[in-house]
Amino acid sequence: MTAIFTIGHSNQTAEQFVALLQKHGVRLLADVRSAPVSRFSPQFNRAALMRSLQEAGIDYRWFGQALGGKPRAAEPVFSAGISELLKAANSQCTAIMCAERDPRMCHRTHLVTPALLKNGVTVTHILGDGSLLPNDALQQAPRQTNLFD
Repeated sequence: MTAIFTIGHSNQTAEQFVALLQKHGVRLLADVRSAPVSRFSPQFNRAALMRSLQEAGIDYRWFGQALGGKPRAAEPVFSAGISELLKAANSQCTAIMCAERDPRMCHRTHLVTPALLKNGVTVTHILGDGSLLPNDALQQAPRQTNLFD
């Protein structure tokens, strides 16, 4: 069975981020940001990130054109992106990355993960402290109620 990690870069240093990937044996980082840049964390701009990953022996691919932002799961480009991601993940340990630290707040969990689950993929979230959260546990975790509910 294929397994894929998810991770959010947040405001970590490049060294902290790469260490998290290495800790969990990630060999390919699949960037699902619609624009592979960060105003607040320039170490995660595509060129800088690619250098950091290359130094650590981790491959990088940008999937944002198909899986970034708020794509619609029914769009052919989204399905093609999922297929490409699955192909890549079948050959090396893969993590999908976006900016948001909390997986509950990111499209990588709300849109990309359901498509992966439908394809029999096991999804596990790498948290900022390096711990792992299986997607099943994330879905069962209590959510904070909205003040206006």
